[in-house]
Amino acid sequence: MTGKLPFALTRDKTFYESLNEWIGDTLYDDLTEKGFDCRDEQIYMSFQIEQALREKEVLFAEAGVGTGKTIAYLLPAIAYARYTGKPALISCADETLIDQLVKEEGDIRKIGEALELTIDVRLAKSRDQYLCLKRLEEMNRIGEEYAENVEDSLPDFVYGPASLSEVYPYGERSSYPDLSDGEWETINYHPIQQCGGCDLRNRCGQTIHRSEYRKAADLIICSHDFFMEHLWTKESRKRQGQLPLLPEVSMAVFDEGHLLEYAAQRALTYEVQDSTLLGLLERVMTDGVREQTLQLMEQLMECHELFFDYLSECAQEDGEERLAISKSAELVNTAREAVRLSNALLEEFVFDSELYVIPEYDLRMVEEYLEQYIFSLELFSDNAEAVDWAEDREGELTLVIMPRLVTDVLQERLFSEKLPIIFSSATLSVQNDFSFLANNLGIEHSVSFSIESPYDYEEVMDLTIESLPEDGKMNRLVELLNDGEQTLVLFKSKQSMENFRAQLPEGHLPFTAFEGDRELSSIVKEFQAKQWSAFCSYHLWEGLDIPHDALTRVVIYDLPLPPADPLFNAKRSHAESPFEEVDLPYMLLRLRQGVGRLIRTATDSGSVHILLNPEESELVPSFESIFPVAPKVKS
Repeated sequence: MTGKLPFALTRDKTFYESLNEWIGDTLYDDLTEKGFDCRDEQIYMSFQIEQALREKEVLFAEAGVGTGKTIAYLLPAIAYARYTGKPALISCADETLIDQLVKEEGDIRKIGEALELTIDVRLAKSRDQYLCLKRLEEMNRIGEEYAENVEDSLPDFVYGPASLSEVYPYGERSSYPDLSDGEWETINYHPIQQCGGCDLRNRCGQTIHRSEYRKAADLIICSHDFFMEHLWTKESRKRQGQLPLLPEVSMAVFDEGHLLEYAAQRALTYEVQDSTLLGLLERVMTDGVREQTLQLMEQLMECHELFFDYLSECAQEDGEERLAISKSAELVNTAREAVRLSNALLEEFVFDSELYVIPEYDLRMVEEYLEQYIFSLELFSDNAEAVDWAEDREGELTLVIMPRLVTDVLQERLFSEKLPIIFSSATLSVQNDFSFLANNLGIEHSVSFSIESPYDYEEVMDLTIESLPEDGKMNRLVELLNDGEQTLVLFKSKQSMENFRAQLPEGHLPFTAFEGDRELSSIVKEFQAKQWSAFCSYHLWEGLDIPHDALTRVVIYDLPLPPADPLFNAKRSHAESPFEEVDLPYMLLRLRQGVGRLIRTATDSGSVHILLNPEESELVPSFESIFPVAPKVKS
């Protein structure tokens, strides 16, 4: 049900005029009287968002740390949602940022209490953030202890006789903080699951959560990943008679909006793994399956394994996560043969389905996967416009195909709509130029502003750029960590972080947390509670909010240049000056974000250390002027 507007509408004023007045009264008077800071930067930002709502525009709202960006967009978003009768969407960079936004001491709760507003806010997390009961059952059959513990913690209604009126949301990743990422990825939702035909669907945590957030009146909060999955699957789900993942919204706010492009890249890809097809086909090799079908399955399995043998030979190991593929004639021809066999097998499954010898759920799952498998390999073997690469994931090779650069898709499916869209971040521009982000996202028309942080960085931040010998970074970082100061260490990639971990003296390991060892938000909470003195991460260049003495030092271990992988190489191929148009803007934005992790409130202080090898040191002139304080450069 739509909530009541927080202000009265009159005949002599439009909604937007009334909204403008309410924003001013609220930020200048009402919230100030309740102890909130009166910030001119915040008020300016909120007024600019009201104007963007009025004109249905795309707005780049770049505002420094301490501006109060969240409250600046929440006020107009809540009012606009109630005026239109559709919830406003707040999309965050990842699940950790979502948790920070809705936590007990978060801004949504604060303004609700201060303004005596009951704000209906609901979370829509990415599908891989939910438990899959089918995959949990598989891990229990194998005898995994962690799976048994998860099953023991499930609500009684999942397998019990309780009525559906007694169900409630459960099964989020954050509910299982002690599971490592690797363990979680064996029991969470996976795209091959045939949810539509699942006999546990009505008791599934993901289904229950989806039903809950569809009822939101004011705000739906999701991750960029989930929003992009919604955008990518919206039309196909409609064609299949399914509801889109998200309901229709009145406006969209992309918090840490500069990261939307990378979420789009993850969503707009197809993946093929060696083990997935083999495991699915083995599931349907049951007694009673016709001989012709069995022979085709065996032939496809042999062809598929041969394809991955060739792929392994053609994937170029160059230290990057995305491996370039040098396509040989054998690799391409084998892909085409796998497509031919898959099409033939789908035809045979039509006859087997009438015999009812293969469980319907398993058969539908295999058929759906084969259709995606065929489409993926056709793109790989015959589409020159597609971008493809290989990734080594926990020792298993994965083929990844992106049919189009995300610019085209976003332009077509998001920015052609007359939907007010707000990009909010402290770092959206490169020296007040927003064209890098706008061009990457396919945005042709937008408005923008940039306002500085109100904090006096000269008084509270000490920034040092250290040029070190080739092998000097490791020793310097260990030297810094020896004093036990609360330190965030940022790496450009997972591989860089793992290389550091492998060399770290054992005496430091009990005091150092590493991203990926367990659920990320739980590690963040433990670090904030000072259970760890050092926190190593390759993702948290942005969005991490740890104030006061829980974080007093940030160490940047690598310059965050984009990798020389097929995806970025495709972007470089479309640029006249690849370094200036692709590599440098990317690095500058990441550096500004990384340094921005240190000062989160008016009482924070600390130091930043940027460690450089000789090659990286040559780039110092290109970035030393972008920081809020002048750095000390040491050789």
